[in-house]
Amino acid sequence: MSITGGISRTATVASKYFVVWVIAASAMALASPDTFVPVLNYVNPLLGIIMLGMGLTLLPEDFRRLIERPVDVGIGAVTQWLVMPLAAYGLYLAFDLPDAVGVGLILVGTAPGGTASNVMAYLGRGDVALSVAITTLTTLAAPIVMPAWTLFILGEGIDVTFLEMFTSIVKIVIIPVVLGFGLRYVLDRYAPGAAAVGVDVFPVISVTAIVAIVAGVVGANVDNILTAGALVMAAVVIHNSIGLGAGYGVGRAFGMSEDRVRTTVFEVGLQNSGLAVALAASLFEPAAALIPALFSVWHNVSGPALASYFTWQDSKTADAVAAAD
Repeated sequence: MSITGGISRTATVASKYFVVWVIAASAMALASPDTFVPVLNYVNPLLGIIMLGMGLTLLPEDFRRLIERPVDVGIGAVTQWLVMPLAAYGLYLAFDLPDAVGVGLILVGTAPGGTASNVMAYLGRGDVALSVAITTLTTLAAPIVMPAWTLFILGEGIDVTFLEMFTSIVKIVIIPVVLGFGLRYVLDRYAPGAAAVGVDVFPVISVTAIVAIVAGVVGANVDNILTAGALVMAAVVIHNSIGLGAGYGVGRAFGMSEDRVRTTVFEVGLQNSGLAVALAASLFEPAAALIPALFSVWHNVSGPALASYFTWQDSKTADAVAAAD
């Protein structure tokens, strides 16, 4: 096997069993929290690396799609921007979550789409191009949308300003994404082989970084997990389910094709919880990062499960058509 083939295979295994690595690291963090808590000192650079990897996956045509397909892109983005923050606020009130923990739920709700939505759109036979376009738009808008919603919902309950959140998001999201995009553009023109290797390598790096971040958050929140774990996990599962359901309902209501409905499902329901973790850890107390970390675990269970269901539906339909013929 060539070196390139080995890298590609490693990336596939890392991504395929991502949830296994997260659960294993979380279990170790519960058993030995002090080992993983120091990771929280490096959350911002780790997320910056993840977002650099996302930038490497972007191509000029991904930005052209924002202009060529404004209606469907806008529907997906606006649905996410409205449903997830409002659902987070509703659950925050309904579950009477502690303020420190509730901040994390709001941050998840206001976060942009993550690369997981692109992967799930691919696995679930959605419209991958549309998925990338929506993720790109919501990510670029994150420096405005996240602080605006967070401060509107929590108001004077937090000691963080709009400018502080805006600056943090630009540093750990926008700048790395732009750098990654620029690097990919240069490599594609002058070293396409290196570009291909980079696209394969960064998923492994991203998985490693996310696993480390989740383990650090779990280690720092052992007491919270043991005392309010079931309630917090319920909030995570319900929040994610509302997003997935809203994406499906809106896609159907606007008469989208089946593949675009599936894409909207994943774009609305799967958030960039890594960004929420980074903001929570850097701007708030450690408890604020608990829900975003648990969301990272859960949406990597619900997303693949739903993608598998969609492909099963397709197989069932194809069998029925074959039998009718």
